[in-house]
Amino acid sequence: MSGDIIVSLKKLALLGAIAQPIKLSSGQFAGAIKSSVQTAARRLQELDRAGLVHRRIIADGQWIILTDDGIERLRSECYEYQEIFFSSPIAEVEITGRLITGLGEGQYYTTLMGYKKQFASKLGFNPFPGTLNLRLDSQSIETRKKLDGRRGVKIESFEAADRTFGGGKCFPCKILSGQAEGIKSAVIIPDRTHYPEDVLEIISPIFLRCELKLIDGDEIKTKVAI
Repeated sequence: MSGDIIVSLKKLALLGAIAQPIKLSSGQFAGAIKSSVQTAARRLQELDRAGLVHRRIIADGQWIILTDDGIERLRSECYEYQEIFFSSPIAEVEITGRLITGLGEGQYYTTLMGYKKQFASKLGFNPFPGTLNLRLDSQSIETRKKLDGRRGVKIESFEAADRTFGGGKCFPCKILSGQAEGIKSAVIIPDRTHYPEDVLEIISPIFLRCELKLIDGDEIKTKVAI
């Protein structure tokens, strides 16, 4: 698949076409990919023919949403870039903690559309509602602090229902414990002044606690790309 098609697919995802259909004209898409209107129209047709998007043509444009194949193609692309930039041991840290039950906030926040769209487009997966929460020991707390000075994957703040929801940053990680070996997930760190330094929150496309039969107190090892 050509690089131009991948760029076009990524732009559609960033415009919100993963979570729900978006209304878009060829002219608007041309501006997004910095091309002529003719080129933009041709790209959309190519994506449609390849089965990477669904399109419904209307009088003043079209409704577009990525298909499951389109999302999977972006996810694959995301993982390939992660392997390029985060495969070196120098760019990874290992953090270990004990599983704890959170306050339930993660389940609420991970289902908000303003966050879900960003997780899907920037991390390459839709997280299962909720977070896996780890209580860190003193050594892992110090390792965890290294993330504060790293850029990570920026999650932007947004407004919804007359409320502002804060941003944060994510770091791709792998669970190294038991059957979860190699599962690609992400550490999420909210932009909060008083965020606890001894807690690590992890999002994943699967329900880790259930799938891996985890209970509070189990030791979980992670390798975090920084």
